Amino acid sequence: MVPDDAAGALEWLAFEQAGVLTSAQARTVLTDGTVRGLVRSGRWRSISRGLLLAGNGRLTRDQQLWVAVLVAGAGAVLAGATAAAEAGVRGLRPEPLHVLVPAARRPGRTTLRRLPIDMAAVVLHRTSVLPAAHLQVGRPPRTTTARALVDAAGWASSPRVAQEMLAAGCQQRRVSPQELAAVLEVLPRAPRRRLIRQTVDDIAGGAQALSEIDFVRLCRRAGLPRPDLQQRRTDAAGRTRWLDAYWREWGVHAEIDGAHHMDVRQWAADMRRQNDVWTAGDRILRFPAWLVRAHPEQVADTVRRALLAAGWRPNPGDTETLDNSG
Repeated sequence: MVPDDAAGALEWLAFEQAGVLTSAQARTVLTDGTVRGLVRSGRWRSISRGLLLAGNGRLTRDQQLWVAVLVAGAGAVLAGATAAAEAGVRGLRPEPLHVLVPAARRPGRTTLRRLPIDMAAVVLHRTSVLPAAHLQVGRPPRTTTARALVDAAGWASSPRVAQEMLAAGCQQRRVSPQELAAVLEVLPRAPRRRLIRQTVDDIAGGAQALSEIDFVRLCRRAGLPRPDLQQRRTDAAGRTRWLDAYWREWGVHAEIDGAHHMDVRQWAADMRRQNDVWTAGDRILRFPAWLVRAHPEQVADTVRRALLAAGWRPNPGDTETLDNSG
């Protein structure tokens, strides 16, 4: 007979782990025969070798996260885009599930291939650098948002996706550029380290939307002076306005329009803000985000002409060749 306190402990553990248990955990209270009987009767479900579900339904998202961590073994934590999504960063791909394990461990890939069909794919990553400061207290265990986004950027399918992830985390106020930079400092061999560092620096300078990050990089490569980003300004009616990019010395202002600027109400607000800038004597330029990405040379030429007209003079040799390779 199972003591009440032991049974209660197992019940609480199953609750904490969304019903997912290792065989070893179950057998601290139940006999092998009892466990087999629960599975044969359909009350419990065998998920994979050594992993059980204290129930018989399809795996929920929370249960899949626990399966991913438990199947990877001791020291495993949710990581990358998976951990960032759990921290509340929106717009990230829900699958596959990314798990980080200590470099000294080599989890068996056979177990991963035998996961059930209602389970998302699990991708294992190994690391030799995972300090306690990079771990988030939570269930299931995961890395901090900053470490998650740095890893996600390094594992992303393209540099563009890597930048989008970093920008999303900062724009949504889930992480700060300073936190990302601190993580990067202790990861000297992080994939795409240079790109991540540059992107974080751009975000720290105020470019919180990816189109603004593109714009700052465009200016740098074209030999144009760096604008101030997200500058606060009070309009004629006393309302606070935010300028995407502003060269205060020459009175030139550039707006980077995303998809939300197509909304009728947003369009009207944009017009009012644009009129306020014009009547104050500044020059204003408007660029759709896609143009900044697809034809940076056109945008750079327009900005250059506006700055020259306003009195700016370039330093010889500052200009790099622009293309649209991203």
